[in-house]
Amino acid sequence: MKSFERLVLSYLKDITDPLLDPLQFAYRANRSVDNAVNMALQFILQHLDSPGSYARILFVDFSSAFNTIIPALLRDKLFQLNVPDSMCSWITDFLTDRRQFVRLGTHVSDLQHISTGSPQGCVLSPLLFSLYTNGCTSDHQSVKLLKFADDTTLIGLISDGDESAYRGEIDRLVSWCSTNNLELNSLKTVEMTVDFRKNPAPRPPVILCDSPVSSAESFCFLGTITKELKWEQNIRSLTKKAQQRMYFLRQLKKFLLAVKMLVNFYTAIIESVLTSSITVWFAAATARDKAKLQRVIHSAEKVIGCSLPSLQELYVSRSRRRAAKIAANPSHPGNELFRREVMKEKKSKGEGEEVKERGERRVPSSPSEVLESSTVWFTFEHEYHQTMPD
Repeated sequence: MKSFERLVLSYLKDITDPLLDPLQFAYRANRSVDNAVNMALQFILQHLDSPGSYARILFVDFSSAFNTIIPALLRDKLFQLNVPDSMCSWITDFLTDRRQFVRLGTHVSDLQHISTGSPQGCVLSPLLFSLYTNGCTSDHQSVKLLKFADDTTLIGLISDGDESAYRGEIDRLVSWCSTNNLELNSLKTVEMTVDFRKNPAPRPPVILCDSPVSSAESFCFLGTITKELKWEQNIRSLTKKAQQRMYFLRQLKKFLLAVKMLVNFYTAIIESVLTSSITVWFAAATARDKAKLQRVIHSAEKVIGCSLPSLQELYVSRSRRRAAKIAANPSHPGNELFRREVMKEKKSKGEGEEVKERGERRVPSSPSEVLESSTVWFTFEHEYHQTMPD
């Protein structure tokens, strides 16, 4: 059955992808966790260029998200996404009248018939949920609703203290969830405010389902981030995890494994940890944090007995690959940034040559420019656009 589900999964992706919400980053080609975080940072820091502005970020939690899908509603949504009626019928039948029971030792519960939700562990469940929530979007330009399967984030870009659009979109989200049988968990939903102003006025809490939403200093937003948009906690976690896995590399070395095998193990088990979301946090990391991560690589080199790619090299290579994919995909929400930067580069080419001749270095003058020097967009602009034709 799993094999057949994978065939259906591939078929659904091909049909629905052109009609999906651009800010849904899960289970789509050329979309990833890194893309979701980078777009969130782009929206926030670009907005913070304006005086008197700040951002409120609502990290939404659903109660048993996959278990609340209504097959009849899903069928209607699939039909709107141009899924053939025969496939809609198959999915409805797949989710309807499922039988399950609970076994505990020798005890077995009565058989229950389930016609709501999608089975846990099912290959199709995450995509079906993404399709089910595809219509849940923001209507206001100053409010961005980012989704990664059931991880939903509402970003309010506030100017002059006017939060009406942000709070209005929260009310719309609550209403949409009620209509579509999704239950918001107000106790696990948290909010984080990004405000670089000095002495900002206190802000009233957001009310969700008659309960005030708690405020957080940091949150695991597809990786731990703080309200100062710093990544120290995330980097510490990666360093600790990589150091723990070094134990297994040393043990394999004792068994006289070939160098090639040790390198393969390092790449799959340790390097994969060190480079987790590296295009998001690397350029914004402190020299001290980078040195800690680089020491792990040096330790691995000593154990294996050969040179390994440095952290800088890993960052650049991954950023270039991602840049090429995004620039080649017009439907990607980050594609517009490339077009805009290409036009800016062409317009300012003469000015840039003059600055270069004078030996000057342009300093970022705004938060969004700091973003370009502290996230993947810096590498995208300076590594990718130099290959673009004049």
